Amino acid sequence: MSLFTKLFNFVILTSTRYAIDESHGLTHSMDVLRNAHNIYNSVLTTTPDIREHERIIYVSAIVHDMCDKKYVNERDSIHKIEEFLQDTIHPFEIDVVKQIIATMSYSTVKKNGFPDLGQYQSAYHIVREADLLSAYDVDRCMVYHMQNINPNMEESFQHANLLFENRVFKHNEDGLFLTEYSKKQSIMLHKNAKIRINQWRNILRL
Repeated sequence: MSLFTKLFNFVILTSTRYAIDESHGLTHSMDVLRNAHNIYNSVLTTTPDIREHERIIYVSAIVHDMCDKKYVNERDSIHKIEEFLQDTIHPFEIDVVKQIIATMSYSTVKKNGFPDLGQYQSAYHIVREADLLSAYDVDRCMVYHMQNINPNMEESFQHANLLFENRVFKHNEDGLFLTEYSKKQSIMLHKNAKIRINQWRNILRL
């Protein structure tokens, strides 16, 4: 079984066990992995040493939400991730993955700032930015609200609209993107999200 298959199977099983919906489950893990891969490739020429951390980046990108406190006990879930990874990657890699996924969330960064992960700082930012780029998905935001807070479609749209205005659309001005790839990509995603919001507003006649 390949590393990717093993990791995504873990995401499927964990999502099922803890009712982690699609906004933070398999589809999201795949999306963040793709973003991380693109950011990783964009910095290879300027940061060639990042090659040594490729596996850490990809593992972190895939499992990062399997310890999301919105669904699970964060500390217990990180321990379960650690146990799962025991026969998959090296112990030092597991330690770095744990540090990345425990400190990369938007709320944690806003509260505590960026951690100092030394030689793994670039790997940390790649995974963190990959997750932030996935946050520009308006439908994903609505799905989370409908499946976890209130299934009312109009209310879910209004919640998403406010979240984007107050948080997502401010990612750049808040200095949350450090790589040139993410800065450029976020501008395009920002425009697309604006269009998507207007489409939903027209559909729902709001």
